[in-house]
Amino acid sequence: MPGIWIGLDAAARRMNWWWTGYLTLVCVGAAVAVALSERAADRWWWVGGVGGFWLVGFFYMINRGYGRTHLTPNGMEFRTFVSRRSVPWSEIARIEKRRHQGRSAEWWDVCAVRVHGRALTVPGVFTSRWWDADFEEKLAVIREYWSRAIVDCGGRGNASTPASDAGPEPLSAASLPPRRHRSRLSRRRPHRIKY
Repeated sequence: MPGIWIGLDAAARRMNWWWTGYLTLVCVGAAVAVALSERAADRWWWVGGVGGFWLVGFFYMINRGYGRTHLTPNGMEFRTFVSRRSVPWSEIARIEKRRHQGRSAEWWDVCAVRVHGRALTVPGVFTSRWWDADFEEKLAVIREYWSRAIVDCGGRGNASTPASDAGPEPLSAASLPPRRHRSRLSRRRPHRIKY
């Protein structure tokens, strides 16, 4: 299989820029409101705090909008605004679609769960829509590359490594224990009633 690039299309990048502009307007409005309402000695601390929050949010939005992933028969190459990282298929135990939820928004992204180590978010694959055909297609392509790389090697190693030199066999999704999703409420202790 030839390599393929996965990233946001022009419309999704444009939408990302709209949300970045919205974040900028909210931060500018908050900074102006604080600057006009606070005393001279305290206002610059608040304006600096809002400016720092804006800078972090702006960097996150640009990094998210321009991140891409290169899928090859040997593994995945993550390219973001500031970093590049390569992960062979043999280090990946499964590919997951993850849902994140805030107060008034929810979004989905794709993570590559490694055999040893933490999960890595795949750049260039996220959506805030309930059903997004483009997102689902990208997820299917990533899973297809991963499954072909594992099958081509007989379940061991990556495509460029012979099975005898690959080392330990990677975990499959069936061999992993089920993930437990518990809400914050279920983690709290029940109230004890005193009589």
